[in-house]
Amino acid sequence: MHNPIGEKRWPDIDCADGLDPLKSARERGQRLLEAELPSLPADEAIVRLNALHDALIVRVLALAENEVARSGLGAPPVPYAYMLYGSGGRSEQTMHSDQDSGLVYADANDEAEEERNRSYFRRLAETAVDYLIEIGYPPCEGNVIASNPAWCMSLRDWSDRIAGWFAEPSWENVRYLLIAADGRAVWGDVGLADRLRGRFFGDLLGHPVIERRMLENTLRHKVLVGVFGQLLTEKYGDNAGGLDIKYGAYIPMVNAFRLLAVRAGIRETSTLGRIDALHAAGALSEEEAEEARTAFLLFLKLRLFTSVALEDGRLVGTGKLPASRLTKEIVPALKTALKTGNKIQRKVQKELQYRLGGR
Repeated sequence: MHNPIGEKRWPDIDCADGLDPLKSARERGQRLLEAELPSLPADEAIVRLNALHDALIVRVLALAENEVARSGLGAPPVPYAYMLYGSGGRSEQTMHSDQDSGLVYADANDEAEEERNRSYFRRLAETAVDYLIEIGYPPCEGNVIASNPAWCMSLRDWSDRIAGWFAEPSWENVRYLLIAADGRAVWGDVGLADRLRGRFFGDLLGHPVIERRMLENTLRHKVLVGVFGQLLTEKYGDNAGGLDIKYGAYIPMVNAFRLLAVRAGIRETSTLGRIDALHAAGALSEEEAEEARTAFLLFLKLRLFTSVALEDGRLVGTGKLPASRLTKEIVPALKTALKTGNKIQRKVQKELQYRLGGR
């Protein structure tokens, strides 16, 4: 299958013939990157880490295809694309991100062919997800994962499902639409993935009620900065004195720029790419774009220093920045970045409520 992530740079990953060497390659790659983190610019650190994740996932897909072939189901019967959502789709994963994924495959000519395709790709998806769990990627808690039949479908069925989300703008369906907006093909037929994303953007234009629901969802998480510019840190528990950098800084900016980009028809999935595209389209001034980029890069780098927890034998990121990381050197820059995030949230709320005729 086609590998859309481009040049491969990890021979130990590319040549891994099983899960144990692949898991070891991941651990080595991440240890090397962790050692370099203090001296790396944030954007370079994120690019290198996400390229490492992509390479691991691509190798898992190749191993999964081989395993399914050995089981007697052969090669993929039609083209398909393996999709990443969440931080993977945005190329913003941390050291310990979970799996958010989906699979889309080409339409069949008849029901018998469709049943064959469905059986093959469900088996492939289940194998790939199990393999990724084995090398340290826990499954998405919300079950947005390729092994869930609701996220592993033909292009026709995917199109029908997206149409259903638009037709019934419940909170859950709008959440699914926002997840779909971050979808990125990491392996397979990129053109198939583009057609799927085209259906999403084509349907959005005629549904102002969806935009209103998206706005409500987008503003759910507030930036953790007080009216006097103080950090709103955790008061109790293991992380007392620390900051929820994921939901109090990173996610609010992800949500804001996703909504602005979707509203403008921008198909870029990374937040930094969306900021650049919005600036190019005239939706952000030079000053706004630069402030946003600087703030978001800081949030991305701080996410790499958040604490982890052991769950079912696997390390899982908590999204919480320990109090020990809130040094006198970092706090002023963090306060400035949070104020920028707060300003962006207000901008989104004001602009979209004006367009939608709200208060």
